[in-house]
Amino acid sequence: MFFGKVIGTIWATRKNPALEKLKMLLVQPVDSSRASTGAPIIAVDTVGAGSGETVCYVTAREATIPLPDSFAPVDAAIIGIVDRIDPEVIETM
Repeated sequence: MFFGKVIGTIWATRKNPALEKLKMLLVQPVDSSRASTGAPIIAVDTVGAGSGETVCYVTAREATIPLPDSFAPVDAAIIGIVDRIDPEVIETM
């Protein structure tokens, strides 16, 4: 699971049928101090996230778990909206 910040919405005129009715968002990966780490990714939104929100996302095979179709062509899925990050707790883990 990773942290990211929603920086935009992806609009597609055509999608794979497994992605119909799902929103795709542009997410900037961030660390626990909310500093950017790497290039932005496209993630399917499963929780109703919006622009500017910090989110948790998963990648790889786990990205299809929250979706109705487990064979959807998805590499990343947003699975949570972050209210607060306590870096001192994360550093002790």
